[in-house]
Amino acid sequence: MKLGIDVSTYYEEIDRGATYYDGDKKVEPLGMLRDNGVDIMRIRVWVNPYDEEGNPYLGGTCDLDNFIRLAKKAESMGFAVMLDIHYSDFWCDPGKQTIPKAWKDLDLSGLTQKVYEYTKHVLSVAEGNGIDIKYIQVGNEITNGMLWPIGKLIEHDKGPRTNYESLIALLKAGIMACREVKPSAALILHLEKSYDIQLYNEFFSNMQGLDYDIIGFSYYPYWHGTFEQFYANVENCKKFGKRLMVVEIGYGFTLEDYIKSSHGGAHLVIDATVVEGMGFVNDYPLTPAGQAKFIRDFLPLARKHGIEAVIWWEPLWIPGDGICWSSENAQRYTGAEEIKSTRNEWANQCLFDYEGKKLPAFDEFVLKG
Repeated sequence: MKLGIDVSTYYEEIDRGATYYDGDKKVEPLGMLRDNGVDIMRIRVWVNPYDEEGNPYLGGTCDLDNFIRLAKKAESMGFAVMLDIHYSDFWCDPGKQTIPKAWKDLDLSGLTQKVYEYTKHVLSVAEGNGIDIKYIQVGNEITNGMLWPIGKLIEHDKGPRTNYESLIALLKAGIMACREVKPSAALILHLEKSYDIQLYNEFFSNMQGLDYDIIGFSYYPYWHGTFEQFYANVENCKKFGKRLMVVEIGYGFTLEDYIKSSHGGAHLVIDATVVEGMGFVNDYPLTPAGQAKFIRDFLPLARKHGIEAVIWWEPLWIPGDGICWSSENAQRYTGAEEIKSTRNEWANQCLFDYEGKKLPAFDEFVLKG
């Protein structure tokens, strides 16, 4: 089994002065992770994460230049590169899959062609820079489809969701480009709701005609259930004959906010209100020791159940000046300006604390055997 990290915000952290420590010693965290046996780096790419005036969207401002810069560093340190294409100008997840600004007036045929052309462009630029991409995600957390509303799966009161034909057309276009430019790369279809056997059965039964290699899961217990629920679905998914990866995982080390007085309802994504009543946190409290126990218990189970790799999501995304999940203009792009603030809301899920000091969990996220 392999271990990986998604540190797509790395340069936004470093360029804004973030520092990391092992005890009192300042360290380079990527080197420490490699020493732990971590050997995959997952990097997301957004199409055009800038507003009309050229202002960055933040959250890593994960454009193609950021990918090339970070992928070169990754390979120089011995990491294999995983490319995570979002097919949006900003974050994609089960709640939003916003069409890029430049593509917004296209129909399904036009979007299918654009997905093919854009994927081929990204991979060709990477090839031209000497980057040997090992894994490619065609979309990010596409549980409910991608490029909404064209490729969105449609819910019904009864029966399975519909509009799979549109989603499949878009995925086929991305897959075709991947196979043409980088045939050696393993292709991943990535979902969340990793406890939901019925949903996975519906989704991947519809994908049986597609040429992909790996089923990718997100697993965050706050939303995705217990170890038992997750691994029941892992075992269920083996019938599809694909390799299995946890391409996103995370768990918190505290419920205390780094902002002592929040304004305008700003809060961390995972706080006391989210985990209230969850039995899971009795066994794994959101403390440094609880986070370490979570990793220590999860990794042997992953190996036992045939998981190929486990990738920790944004372990270095600590707080700092100008380090945000989003700019205000980016919020408007996704329609989130009325929902939450722009702050870094994931900082309590890192493997370093708010001051950049290594947590006990860091030493548990290590390749053994």
